Amino acid sequence: MNIQTTTVSATEIEADVVAIGIWKDEPLDGPAKEIDDAAGGVLSRMIELEEVSAERFSTSVLHGPAGVKAPLVLVVGLGSKDDVDETFSYRVGGVVSKTVGSKQREHVATYINVDVVPDAICGLINGCVGQDLYMEKKKLNEIQSVSLGFEVSTEDLTRGKVLGESIRLTRRLVNMPANDLHPESFADMIVQTGKESGFEVEVWDQERLERERCGALLAVGKASTRESRLVIMRHNGGTESDAPVAYVGKGVTFDSGGLSLKPTAGMLDMKCDMAGAATVVGTMKALAELNVKQNVIGVVGLVENMIAGNSFRLGDVLTSRSGKTIEVHNTDAEGRLVLADALDVAIENGADRLIDLATLTGACLVALGTEIVGVMSNDDDWSDQLISAANTSGESVWSLPMHKYFSEQLKSTIADVKNVGTGRWGGTITAAKFLEEFVQDVPWVHLDIAGPSFADKPAAWIDGGASGCMVRSLVQLAESL
Repeated sequence: MNIQTTTVSATEIEADVVAIGIWKDEPLDGPAKEIDDAAGGVLSRMIELEEVSAERFSTSVLHGPAGVKAPLVLVVGLGSKDDVDETFSYRVGGVVSKTVGSKQREHVATYINVDVVPDAICGLINGCVGQDLYMEKKKLNEIQSVSLGFEVSTEDLTRGKVLGESIRLTRRLVNMPANDLHPESFADMIVQTGKESGFEVEVWDQERLERERCGALLAVGKASTRESRLVIMRHNGGTESDAPVAYVGKGVTFDSGGLSLKPTAGMLDMKCDMAGAATVVGTMKALAELNVKQNVIGVVGLVENMIAGNSFRLGDVLTSRSGKTIEVHNTDAEGRLVLADALDVAIENGADRLIDLATLTGACLVALGTEIVGVMSNDDDWSDQLISAANTSGESVWSLPMHKYFSEQLKSTIADVKNVGTGRWGGTITAAKFLEEFVQDVPWVHLDIAGPSFADKPAAWIDGGASGCMVRSLVQLAESL
């Protein structure tokens, strides 16, 4: 998508569609008033007749209004000025793009100015791109060119484009089916992204994983015909002496549940079980292209959890890379096994702070719903920094308690730890307490993104499927350090 600014007015610009915004209980002003005046008050009359609404993210189209060169004017309701939050700019951009993208458009001009322009650009880039990757006739069509009819700094324009394309990459990876995106092909895509964006990539193949004693990760992928991979990405934006921050992602490219087999309905969307890894890849792309002045490493463990005669079994005892032994009580609690080894790799690479991301537990959806990321940590200061970055980025997160007694549920009679807690209760927290066993004393935050990373239904500003959540927050965090 080509995005540029324009000084041509909303009435004079030659575009397929011109987008304007109207506020609830406010007189028309700016480009909306300009179009209304040129068209002989048609917009005002449509508002009075309640044919056009100012309710937030409602949309209406004026066809061929007099005095306007564009054949269509998209009117977006902006709601109340007193009720604008950090999600607003991103969603406004998405609403414009998604609405216009219902048909093929070559050039769209938007005159809806917002407080956070890079977020609006992110929304514009992602709103018109959906999960219909393999459909001959797309439900959403990418806009070729967008003109912004308000002042935008070069820095904001660049930032919006980079973040928008990085989120889009994450969404595309998550939306891809497991027959195309598997550990080997995923690793190859990361290598290509590193070449294009400017970060270093190191790939550990099956043989290297065995040499590196990644016993937990390898057990999960053992039954698949696809070999497992671990990928290390390095963005060297700081000084050589600075310890890196590590972003670690779960990359289960398909999760059958293993011998603890999922039911059909629970398995259908398990192509998205690598959303944590995809988020790390999108973040590393953005960090490199924005030249963020911080050393960051990304570590992703890529596996398929399948079933065969050599599947890892309930009751098996695995030896993780750190040397800690794990008794398996559920093969569908596999993501934490992958992360156990990936976190150890990050620590060995010198990371002095850790963030991991994973579609880890259905229990997190029960606790927090589909819009909120669960946050668990061993360090309040580090957790607070992540939460602050998420709040700035308009992404919803919420802390869950990490009381010591949750660790009691993970005690095994024959190994150092078992991979699930006792019973159903507090499953998100016991999963985090399991991961805590593998981070030593390094400040660490665990993000359970099972809810927000993949949506069953579309919203006004984005299609269903992958959301690309937390890319902006992780970039914001790295920039704030």
